[in-house]
Amino acid sequence: MKYVCTACGFVYDEEAGDPDNGIAPGTKFEDLPDTYLCPWCGMGKDAFAKEE
Repeated sequence: MKYVCTACGFVYDEEAGDPDNGIAPGTKFEDLPDTYLCPWCGMGKDAFAKEE
Protein backbone atom coordinates (compact mmCIF):
# COMPACT_ATOMS: atom_id res chain seq x y z
CA MET A 1 0.00 0.00 0.00
CA LYS A 2 1.13 3.56 -0.69
CA TYR A 3 0.29 6.78 1.13
CA VAL A 4 0.69 10.28 -0.31
CA CYS A 5 1.47 13.43 1.64
CA THR A 6 -1.35 15.78 0.67
CA ALA A 7 0.88 18.81 1.34
CA CYS A 8 3.81 18.01 -0.96
CA GLY A 9 3.17 14.76 -2.85
CA PHE A 10 5.78 12.55 -1.14
CA VAL A 11 4.76 8.89 -1.45
CA TYR A 12 5.34 6.51 1.47
CA ASP A 13 5.50 3.00 0.00
CA GLU A 14 5.10 0.29 2.64
CA GLU A 15 7.21 -2.13 0.57
CA ALA A 16 10.12 0.32 0.39
CA GLY A 17 9.79 1.88 3.85
CA ASP A 18 11.85 5.00 4.50
CA PRO A 19 15.37 3.70 5.21
CA ASP A 20 16.88 7.19 5.18
CA ASN A 21 14.75 7.94 8.24
CA GLY A 22 15.14 4.60 10.02
CA ILE A 23 11.94 2.96 8.73
CA ALA A 24 12.58 -0.58 7.50
CA PRO A 25 11.12 -1.90 4.23
CA GLY A 26 7.81 -3.66 4.85
CA THR A 27 6.74 -1.29 7.64
CA LYS A 28 2.97 -0.71 7.49
CA PHE A 29 1.84 2.92 7.56
CA GLU A 30 -0.22 2.32 10.69
CA ASP A 31 2.90 0.93 12.39
CA LEU A 32 4.89 4.12 11.83
CA PRO A 33 5.53 6.01 15.07
CA ASP A 34 3.08 8.84 15.79
CA THR A 35 6.06 11.17 15.58
CA TYR A 36 6.78 10.23 11.92
CA LEU A 37 7.10 13.31 9.71
CA CYS A 38 7.11 13.61 5.95
CA PRO A 39 10.78 13.71 4.93
CA TRP A 40 10.08 16.34 2.26
CA CYS A 41 7.90 18.90 4.07
CA GLY A 42 7.76 17.90 7.74
CA MET A 43 4.01 17.33 7.96
CA GLY A 44 2.72 14.64 10.35
CA LYS A 45 1.06 11.31 9.60
CA ASP A 46 -2.37 12.98 9.51
CA ALA A 47 -1.34 14.78 6.29
CA PHE A 48 -1.08 11.44 4.42
CA ALA A 49 -3.87 9.86 2.40
CA LYS A 50 -4.08 6.32 1.05
CA GLU A 51 -3.22 6.25 -2.65
CA GLU A 52 -6.09 4.84 -4.69
